[in-house]
Amino acid sequence: MVVAMIIGLAAGLILGFVFNVTYPAQYSFYITMALLAGMDSVVGALRSYLQDKYNNLIFATGFLANAFLAGLLTFLGDKLGIPLYYAAILVFGGRLFNNLAVCRRIAVDRYLEKKNAKNGEKK
Repeated sequence: MVVAMIIGLAAGLILGFVFNVTYPAQYSFYITMALLAGMDSVVGALRSYLQDKYNNLIFATGFLANAFLAGLLTFLGDKLGIPLYYAAILVFGGRLFNNLAVCRRIAVDRYLEKKNAKNGEKK
């Protein structure tokens, strides 16, 4: 699973640097919000993987739904003249940092458990 994620990330980076893909500046808010929602979904998937609760269907549907919702909020706000993308920034940004904090806590706890188990064997 982790190997597949690393391969996908490497392939995406290589394709992004090899092909000169451009988009109109008017789409920058849409792409930014979709990327933020995607990052939230990926970090949420990492959190659920570390907690042994990962489900690929939940990740895929959550990824698409989050990106769609972020794009929709940005589009509606653009048409109404209201910066609704702030809602997406607050929600997805908050969740992103919360999930990162939980992942960090899980990693530190696992490290300390291994360290304590190793020290317990030496005594």
